[in-house]
Formats: sequence, structure tokens, C-alpha cells
Amino acid sequence: MDLSTIPGLHARFLRGLALSENGTAVSVGGQTLSYRQLHERALRWGGALAESGARTVGVLAGKGVTAYAGILAGLYSGATVVPLRPDFPAARTAQMVEAAGVDALIADERGLALVPEVGAGRTVLAPECGASSGVLRPRAAQALVAPKEVRSTDTAYVLFTSGSTGRPKGVRIGHSATEHYFGLLDDRYDFSPDDVFSQTFDLNFDCAMFDLFCAWGAGAPAVVLPGAAYRDVPAFIAEHGLTVWFSTPSAIDLVRRTGRLTPGAAPGLRWSFFAGEALTVRDVADWRVAAGNSVVENLYGPTEATITVAGYRWDDEKTPRVAVNGVVPIGAVHDGHEYLLLEETEAGEGELAIAGPQLTPGYLDPADERGRFLQRRGRRFYRTGDRVRRLGGDELAYLGRLDSQVQVLGWRVELTEVEHALRDCGIPDAVALGVTGAGGTELFVFYTGGERPVIELVRALRAVLPEGVIPRHYRHVAEFPLNANRKIDRKALAARAAELLAPVPVG
Repeated sequence: MDLSTIPGLHARFLRGLALSENGTAVSVGGQTLSYRQLHERALRWGGALAESGARTVGVLAGKGVTAYAGILAGLYSGATVVPLRPDFPAARTAQMVEAAGVDALIADERGLALVPEVGAGRTVLAPECGASSGVLRPRAAQALVAPKEVRSTDTAYVLFTSGSTGRPKGVRIGHSATEHYFGLLDDRYDFSPDDVFSQTFDLNFDCAMFDLFCAWGAGAPAVVLPGAAYRDVPAFIAEHGLTVWFSTPSAIDLVRRTGRLTPGAAPGLRWSFFAGEALTVRDVADWRVAAGNSVVENLYGPTEATITVAGYRWDDEKTPRVAVNGVVPIGAVHDGHEYLLLEETEAGEGELAIAGPQLTPGYLDPADERGRFLQRRGRRFYRTGDRVRRLGGDELAYLGRLDSQVQVLGWRVELTEVEHALRDCGIPDAVALGVTGAGGTELFVFYTGGERPVIELVRALRAVLPEGVIPRHYRHVAEFPLNANRKIDRKALAARAAELLAPVPVG
């Protein structure tokens, strides 16, 4: 069978099955499943789903066997998969279930307890839980002989991003988009069954699909990092023989703060990928000290463009010279895609808009598309909301979100520039925010490392920034809060800053 001709994201797993039938497909929480075991489990569960008539399957499970087998089972059944987290607020999960039209749920024990609140009346499959009333049990007689056929135009999965209205916004990702994406990655990288992939991202974060389907397409294992592993990441990498690492850049600072980012600490890594946040030159330089044998790439892409749609390969000599504000470039947009810089300035800066085969066919609610898509040159472009600058050739530098520019007393302030200046002053990391105070918008900085006198910070910044761009408020923190996707939680920091700036009531 020519697996390259089979449409569908699940064909990646079938390829891995052909390469490594008895090899490990996923290792999580002390449990290990081979490709054959995971395949047979997905066929059995997928058969139960297909028999129920489910077309959209929610996987309401934490990072465990139920979640990984559930995602594959949903794809095998020919349904659209919706990853859901049982630790999210029930009301928010219920919104997602309703918006996506989920008609069946695969749940672990914690997810099963939430079903009455988030998915009452729907078919529920809880294969790893004990006997429970109203819950389907997969039977061997129901097992699929082979995965159901799908069309390239079908939706593979739906992921939810934050919506400006306060409700989650569902993004549809088609099988054709994933086919194009992973085909490009196959050409770019030399992954093989001898590799061992990290699986750091939560399953409702699109980068988790990179973790799984790059590993599975190569016949390699995906090893899930438990929370405790972050106390000593290099030790975990060595213990499990990881060769491919992928995480948000925040993980680098975490390893640094635990004192484990030491010379030669992770010699076994061949590839290191980072995405989800701006990646700084300092972070990569420090990571390279620990993982000197590893090729580092900065990957960029909104969920609407299928996981990542641009990439930049680090060069020890070139990259620090071309980086803007100390941030590693995002590189060139993937082959087959076109981009525009909206309202482009003479300096070659503007909002990045992208068109091409990885683009989502749209949101679940068409109303969410207002202002996000536009027609140019006979193509449909997605407005990313990210400001970039043209570098040499086709490469792009990331400047920040459009909303990272704030006006302070008439000054247009680029928050990433302030953060870069603080790092140059010896601050390990900083987050600059524009916060509304009594006198209008004021700059507020949270920073890590040793606590420094404010006058010392101000004096250092005056050497590199105009007076109007110098922040007025500084707050030392031991570490930055992280959101559910392990990105720095800027909303939480902004709320804290607003609280600190709030006027004290007069008794």
C-alpha cells in the first residue's frame, strides 16, 4: 500500500506503524504503547465511535493514554477531533462543545466527571474508566478493519483560541492543510525511527500536533514530559534519550533558573524547536551552550495557518547581527504561500497577512471572521495581527503584536524594544506593559533575576532609550506566570499592574 496516497492526518500514524510496528509510539506517565498497540486500540475505539454515528469527537482527557489513543481513534473513525482539557472551567468547555457541534466525547476519569456539566446528552466513551451508567464500552466486534476514508477537504480537527468577545473562537484545520504542512517538514528535516521526540505542549495547543505527527510520521516515540521533569530538563532528556526538543521559549528561562543550563548538559539533542512566543538571541545562545550538537529553529505561525508557517534556522554568527530588538527572526514563509505587509512603511514594516494551502477554511462562527480575512491578488489572506520587518531575501523579523505598540504622552512605544533594552541592562527577562493609570497610559515593567534599585534601572535605560520611553513602574518577580499553553501570561501581569496602579481608597 502506498501510504503517501492516503488522504488524512491519520496516514502519518500508518506510516509510522509500517516503519516501527513494535517500536514505542507514545510514552506517558509510566505507560508505553507500541505502534501496534496504539493502532489496535484506535481501531477498537474508532469502531465504537463510527457505530454511534459521531461526526465530531471531543477528547476530554488530560495528557494520558486516553487522550493520545482518543485523538487517533477520532481520526480513524473519520470524525473531526476537538481536543478539550478537563482542567479548564466547565462553562468554557461547554461553550466549546456546543460551538463545535461535538456529538461524542472520549473521556478519562476526570473528564467523565465533567460530562454532566459540559456534554450532557452526548455519546460518551470512557474506555479506561470503571463501569459507569450510560457510557459506551468499545467491543472487539466493533473494531474497524482499517481507518475510515476521509477527503482532503474534510476538517481534521478544531482548536479554540481566545476570542475578543470573551468566548472561545473555533478554528477549523483541514486534512489538506496538514498534508501540505507535514509534507514540507518531511523535506526539511531528517527525522527517523531512531529519533525520540519530546511532547511538551498541551493537546489543545496546535504545536502538540507537531510533537505527535512528526514523531508518528517518522516511526519514532513521543515522550510526554510530566510537570516534575521541568525541575531538571537536561536529566529528563538524557534519561529518555530525547533527540528532538520542541517547546515555548519560556522553557529555556525555566531551565536557566533551575541552574541546569550548563555546558554540554544536553549533548544528545539533534534538533531544538521553539514557537509560541518571541525567541530571544540570549535564550538561544544559552540553550546552545547546553545543547551544542543541536540545530535550533525558531518556528512561527498562528493557529489559523496550521501549526507553523515560517521558520528560521539559527546561525551562531549571522543571527545576532540580523536580530531586531534581540529577537530571533521568524524566517521565510513556507513554500506555496504568499504574504503581504499591510500598511507597509518605508522601513519595510507592516502587519503580516498570509495566503496559501495551510490556511484555515474559516472559524466555526463566520461572525468571527470579520476583519481577519481579506481578498488580494485573487487570493484569501489571513491577517495575523503581527508586525514584521523585511530582512534580506524572503526572511522576516518579528516585531511584536500590533497591540504591543502603545502611546505614552505622545510617544509611540514599542514594548519589545523596552524589553530588549532591559535585557541589555543585565535583566534576565522582562515584560513591558502599557497600563491605564491616573494620568493615562503608563509603562509598567515586571522583571526577573536579582532585585535592582529603580534608579539604577532608569539610569541604565536612559543611556539607550528616549526619556519618553522610560518606564515609570518596575516590579521584581521570582518568575513570570504562565498560561495554559506555558506562554508568559501577560493578561495576568497586566491585571496585577492595574491593581498596583489603582488609587488607594481614602478612609
